[in-house]
Amino acid sequence: MPEGTEWAPPGIDTASPSIARMYDYYLGGKDNYAVDRAAADKLLAVAPEIAEISRRNRAFLGRAVRFLAEQGIRQFVDIGTGLPTQNNVHQVARTHAPDARVAYVDNDPIVLAHARALLADNAETIVAEADLLDPDSVLANPVIRRHIDFDRPVAILLIAILHFFADDDRPYEIVARLRDAIPAGSYLALSHVVSEDHPEAIDAAQDVYRSFLKRSGDARRTRADVLEFFDGFELVDPGLVYVSRWRPDETDDVPEADDAWIVGGVARKI
Repeated sequence: MPEGTEWAPPGIDTASPSIARMYDYYLGGKDNYAVDRAAADKLLAVAPEIAEISRRNRAFLGRAVRFLAEQGIRQFVDIGTGLPTQNNVHQVARTHAPDARVAYVDNDPIVLAHARALLADNAETIVAEADLLDPDSVLANPVIRRHIDFDRPVAILLIAILHFFADDDRPYEIVARLRDAIPAGSYLALSHVVSEDHPEAIDAAQDVYRSFLKRSGDARRTRADVLEFFDGFELVDPGLVYVSRWRPDETDDVPEADDAWIVGGVARKI
């Protein structure tokens, strides 16, 4: 192998950045390549807070899953799951509900490969390939439908994914389609970057992502815009807030200022 060349499994694209691998880099992981680090470093140059925000968002996911398990939810569909790291959905859920069933859904080959290797011996957790841009590819996926009973309450997790979708991608229709496919008593957990915070840095970050996402639409949304994703759901306390302020544990480091870019909430279908 030539000096400086990074090995990658067959079929893995290392010529273009991957959102999942960039997120892994922000979290201090090792499942990323030079192209991912270069793109991530461009973002960190204009918004060094991104690494800390990523950690806060990951902690929000863990607290949300724990809350859902405590509410009796035993089925979780994590769409746009990203690369496996510590405190994954299945680990948190099964700590509080050993019978919890989890479906990880992504369309990134490296995410799927890593997740399948991690979960090879875990019968209660599956990995499925589908694209959130086509919600029916999730809802009609035979692998998911064998594992998840959509006639029983289920938690849909859309963590830090929708802010990559411009309005032309019909994100509100996508969430509505998922909502209509699950019964009352189900939940939606969602986090999303908001444009009120550091608008110039957010514009610069979007420029970086547009360069490899091959989509040119504007995905900036305000907190009021994000609230619309919860149409047909009832937000649980404390509502839609900065992720570090959503039911923090006593040991959590909650910043004094709400200068955190990303909001999150959990809501019950009514």
